[in-house]
Amino acid sequence: MNQIIRIGMDTSKHFFQLHGVDTAERPVLRRKLRRKEMAGFLPSCHRPRSGWRPAVRRITGGRVLRELGHTVKLIAPQHVKPYIKRNKNDGRDAEGICEAMSRPTMQFVPVKTEEQQAALMLVGMRERLVARRTQLSNAIRGYAAEFGLTAAKGLDKIEPLLAKIAADEALPVLARDLFAMHGREYVQLQAELKKIEARLMAWHRANTDSRRLAQIPGIGPVVATTLVMKAPDPRLFPSGRHFAAWIG
Repeated sequence: MNQIIRIGMDTSKHFFQLHGVDTAERPVLRRKLRRKEMAGFLPSCHRPRSGWRPAVRRITGGRVLRELGHTVKLIAPQHVKPYIKRNKNDGRDAEGICEAMSRPTMQFVPVKTEEQQAALMLVGMRERLVARRTQLSNAIRGYAAEFGLTAAKGLDKIEPLLAKIAADEALPVLARDLFAMHGREYVQLQAELKKIEARLMAWHRANTDSRRLAQIPGIGPVVATTLVMKAPDPRLFPSGRHFAAWIG
């Protein structure tokens, strides 16, 4: 086999589709491997640049490839699409990734470290808990309103509303029992959220960049930590406008 200089990889849960080219840009590798077969193939393969489209599985695999001596490049799906020929399939996807890697102006996604991935789990956990709390508080307000019981806006009004419901003996026993279940769930969510936010604040205080960002008016610790965790290397953006467009 001629020396491979670049490999494009299209991955799924169980299969890896590989497309490699040599120094003359001729295809010399087209293989579909199972996950367990990759462990034996990659160490024996010459260490070229390897390109993937980013996802959790790719990021984890990217770290493994780096440990084996490969240079890993992650490419956003929208940058690969123009290089895919005809109808989409795994082989053409891998070929498109390989072709996109060769472009001198191509923008790549950095491979996150395990520490960064763990920190992103912390942000994701908080977002999920906040969403559950909002859903639950809206449900409590909606059910209470059907019995003629209302409260002012604000999360701090939920617990007094639940206490008022528990003391109202005019309500059916079933309704009071169900409101009590909602109340216990709400208290548990609040406790879990406080623990997550405490860990997030500890991460924020330990990170110099996050503390600097929090000094900007309008940016708090949560936004600052999220920016540090999710934003790639600032040198990848030609200007502040490009960074603003990346944020959306």
